[in-house]
Amino acid sequence: MEKNIRTSKKINLALLICLVGFPQISETIYTPSLTEIAQSYGIPLNIAQMTLSIYFIAFALGVFFWGIGSDYFGRRKAMNLGIVVYILGCILCFVSKNIELLFVGRFIQAFGASTGSVTTQTILRDNYEGNERHQLFAKISAALAFSPAIGPLIGGFLGEFYGFRVVFAFLIVIGMILLFWCLRSLPETGNISSKRLNSKQVLSIGKNMLCDRYTVAFGVLIGIFNGLLFSYHSEAPTIFIEKFSFTQSHYGFMGCAVALAAILGAWLSSKLLKRKTPNLIIQSGIQLSLIGSLLLCVSSFLVLPIYMQVLVYILGIFIILTGIGMALPNCLSLALSKFSEAAGTAGAFLSLGYYIIVSICTFLISLLHTGSILIFPLFCTGLLLISMIFLKLAK
Repeated sequence: MEKNIRTSKKINLALLICLVGFPQISETIYTPSLTEIAQSYGIPLNIAQMTLSIYFIAFALGVFFWGIGSDYFGRRKAMNLGIVVYILGCILCFVSKNIELLFVGRFIQAFGASTGSVTTQTILRDNYEGNERHQLFAKISAALAFSPAIGPLIGGFLGEFYGFRVVFAFLIVIGMILLFWCLRSLPETGNISSKRLNSKQVLSIGKNMLCDRYTVAFGVLIGIFNGLLFSYHSEAPTIFIEKFSFTQSHYGFMGCAVALAAILGAWLSSKLLKRKTPNLIIQSGIQLSLIGSLLLCVSSFLVLPIYMQVLVYILGIFIILTGIGMALPNCLSLALSKFSEAAGTAGAFLSLGYYIIVSICTFLISLLHTGSILIFPLFCTGLLLISMIFLKLAK
């Protein structure tokens, strides 16, 4: 099979950052409104939290479909069609009158949005190699973690002053802007004629990836790190709005701390690449996150004034997410190094696997939900210890 050819057209990096970020904005922008959604539909909060799990199940299926599709009919078409599906899902969420219809809308929304993740990563793998690719993934990962951070900030204000339906109206507008931008500026980066794989070849790639310990280990690590990030977004409204008495808009400002942690982690990763291997940076990131989760566990048992408890909790979250920001870009960059000849299809299998892990994580945190501020740090500590085991398997 021929190797991907690089496009002669300049890729708009700002567009790629927006495309890789909008799926996560779509996931987190309505989290400040979870309590309002539960009240509006007359359901328990943990049922409202299930919309996160549904989102990631659909996302997992979507990245598989669009990843293979990007090899079959091209990166540009896969991106544009996915955004159209995303807009339709947002419209359904906007008009939903019951939780069942909201579930369906979120499923369609996530299925379409997933093209922004898998197709953008494939475009990056088409055009960059080696340390240049590591550096670029670090920059993109800053945006990847920054995008769900600004989601609660926007969603908090829109939800508090205008209601959760306006949040979905905002996403419809975002989808239309991205579609117009892609139609004007996104080039085709893959050699489509050499990428049309038959079902036997697709299954062969999947089997080879599943049998490769290195690829599986990095796929699990990516799933765990993203699972922790979105489990935080699932639990955070309860912690800050119900326990610490934040308003929706005040909670939205927590996105600033999340964004700073993501930027700091990606920056540290980029700097450390000059003198450390990606594996060592991943290990350092996990260790840093463990320090943060243990700090949260300890603080949960201390009798502190409320303002001190809030500050310590924010500090612990900041440390956890900084560590994830260090580790995640290196995992993304290394995961498919053995399958570069069919980047779209391999990316589809990889993304399918790790988003299933993300959906499992968000489902588990909703099942474990009791309203206690201790649940998230214990959950986080357990997953980080598991990630240390899988990092050893990747060596």
